[in-house]
This record gives sequence, C-alpha cells and structure tokens, in this order.
Amino acid sequence: MRDLSFIAFLIAFFVMGFKRPFLLVLVYVYIDIVSPQRLTYLLLNTVPISLIAVALAVGGWTLADDKRDTRVGARQVLIVLLMLYCWATTLGADFPVEAKEKWDWVWKTLIFAAFLPLTLRTRLRIESLLLFMILSASSIIIVGGIKTVASGGGGYGQLNLMVDNNSGLYEGSTISAVAVAIIPIIVWFATYGTIFKPDWRVKGFCLALVFACLLIPVGTSTRTGLVCIVLLALLSVRAVKRKALYLAAVTALGLAAVPFLPSAFTDRMNTIKTYDADESASTRLAVWQWTIEYAKTHPFGGGFEAYRGNHIRLDLKSEGPGTGPRVETDKARAFHSAYFEMLGEQGYFGLALWLSINVIGIFRMELLRRRHADPAGEFAWAGPLAGALQTAQIIYLFGAAFVGIAFQPFVYMLIGAQIGLDTYLARKRGEQTFRPMHRVLPSR
Repeated sequence: MRDLSFIAFLIAFFVMGFKRPFLLVLVYVYIDIVSPQRLTYLLLNTVPISLIAVALAVGGWTLADDKRDTRVGARQVLIVLLMLYCWATTLGADFPVEAKEKWDWVWKTLIFAAFLPLTLRTRLRIESLLLFMILSASSIIIVGGIKTVASGGGGYGQLNLMVDNNSGLYEGSTISAVAVAIIPIIVWFATYGTIFKPDWRVKGFCLALVFACLLIPVGTSTRTGLVCIVLLALLSVRAVKRKALYLAAVTALGLAAVPFLPSAFTDRMNTIKTYDADESASTRLAVWQWTIEYAKTHPFGGGFEAYRGNHIRLDLKSEGPGTGPRVETDKARAFHSAYFEMLGEQGYFGLALWLSINVIGIFRMELLRRRHADPAGEFAWAGPLAGALQTAQIIYLFGAAFVGIAFQPFVYMLIGAQIGLDTYLARKRGEQTFRPMHRVLPSR
C-alpha cells in the first residue's frame, strides 16, 4: 500500500510538472532528499526515478522556461570546474571501482547545483525551492523527533529514521547537522513566507519543527549536532536586540534541559572531554594525520574513496582507575571530515575549489544581508533570507569538520538557492537602474 501511495504521489507531481515545468525541479528535490525508492519494498526500487526527474527538469527548462536575462554566477562556474576535476581524479583513482560508484552520484549533485540557479527567476520560485527542501527534510526530522520523545532517544547509530540504510540524510551526524542548519530558514518562513501566509498555524508548525530539529541531535546522540546547536545560538545573537538577555535565556534553557536528556546522549557528550580515551575520536585524529601525510605525496588527491588505503595506529589513554593505556591498529577508516575528505580525495586544488565555493557564498550573503537590511524597503524579505542562508552554510561548514559530507546534495541545493537569490536581486537592481534612465531619454 505504501508503494502505491508513493507512486500515485509521484505520478501526480510529474503530470503537474508538464504544465508547470518548474515543478519538475521540485520533484527532483523531493526525490533526492527523501529517497522514496529506499522507502518502498518493490515497485520504485527498480526504476531510476532520480535520473528521470532530473532529465525532465532540465528538459522542461530547456524547452519551456523563460530564459530572458539569464545570469550565470561565478560559483556556478566553480561548481562545474570542481565536477570536471573530480572526473579527472576518478580516472586515476587509487580504488577505481569504488571511486566510480561515488562518482555516479556526485556528478549529478554538482551538475544539478550548477543548473538550479538558472530556474530561480522569481521570489516565488526561490521560496518554493526552500519550502520543498525543508518539508522534504522534515519528513525525516519529524519522525526522528517523535521517536526521540517516545523512546527517550535511540542512541548513536540506533535511531531508526524510516530506513535501516545509514547513509545520506538518514545518517545520524548528517541529519543532525542539516536539521540545525535549516532552523534559521524555518524561522524566516514563519515571518516572511508568502506561499503559506505566516498566521498562527504556520508559526505553530514552524515552532514545532524547530523543536523537532533540536531533538534530532538528542535522538541520534551525535556530538556534531551538539556543537552545531551551540554555534547556532551564538550566530543568532546578531539578530536580537537585547543580546545579554538572549544569551542568559539560552544558557538558562540549556541548563534546565539537562535533567531531561537521555543518558545515552549525556554519556556520549561527555566523551568530548575525554577524546584521547575515546576510540571514535582518536580514530578520527589518526585518520586526519594520515590524510595530511598522504596529501604530501599525492598533492592532487587519490580520487574518491582514497581513505580505503589508510593504515592507522591508535594510542588510547587510560579510561579510568585499574586500566592502562591501549594500543590498537586499524585500516580503511573513513575521513569523518569534509575538509580531509576533499584533501585526501581531490588534493589541494580540489580542497581550494570546494572552500572557494563555500566561502564566497558566506561573503555574498553578508553583502546581500547588509544591502537589504531596511525593513521598509521593497526587498525587506531578502536581507533576512540571505542571513538565514548564510547561517545555514556556516553551521554546515562547522559540522562538516566532523562528518564526511563534502558532496551532500542537500547542501548543494542550499548553495544553488544562494546563487539564485544573488542573481535574482542583481537582475532586479539592473531593472531599477534602467527604468529611471529610460524615463529621461527623449523620444524620437
């Protein structure tokens, strides 16, 4: 029955997309985030619905969409350049078979991120994209929040988020980082949204969804989620007038929540203070050190899945009285960091490209945030949205230090939304500049 429901929903969506081609873009966004083919038992598992959706989205834009004054941003060029570089490293990868498997989805992620801003010609489309991203992610987040409240948290790697496959947004640390990162965008919809007017129902749903987002790190017991929450609290200071009161309230709320946190969460958070005795944390440090040494002899990277060649030694300190230091060895351990993932797989040049794409976004959003800070201006909504997208990206970059999500599709959609907002506002500024000049030109 669930398979038939997914199929009926997708067919209806595809049919509507033939009348409104931009809806096909949103269909792909939904499929890429939720992965309905992983939630069904038989029917969708054998159909490449993701490839079909992206082909129809690009085809619909090519044949039917308005392309007047289409602008290509510098970051779109960098994304395409990164894709071509990844293709080159895949050809010479240390582990060609495994690298090819990752390449098969990475190139689609990057191409769609470069293509996406071309479709975002209006505020309605920008909002629609972000709304679909949030609602698609919320289908995972709400399930995790309910299970956390009902069972007191599943523990690290134990919370079942609808599927048993611990990958993509269904992986604990990844969904924790993403859930916290989208909170500023959810808050923006509660104030400036136009698709659903921000009445009491919308604001109530947004508040409940924010709460569910904060529950995800608790339910998954991920340290990444905790540090992302702390960073979000600090970044939110600039948006409030009474900063001291805000910080005091956040601190009091955090302390009041501690007694209600499940022991699985607090026990894992305590390992932050004893990282040199925790095998998971020590393994990451050892892999990062190996990656630094590896890059010295492989400056252009080893291609996707290069971590499979590592051999590491762990020197673990005593965990308590009666126990001594331990020495363990391991191999083929994942990077557990987007920065070291890029360094090991794509080398210094690939890391520089990836950092440029992200850092430029932070500066561009800051520029837009300040340019449209006037609450009475025509684009009063744009400044806060730029600030929300900037905060989301900063949280992602911070969380990515501890999770290998350099090519997470959801994040590249956020980058696409940033570029789309940037080019849309640039086009509007151009139109405003042209109109006064047009009025003073003499008629012939």
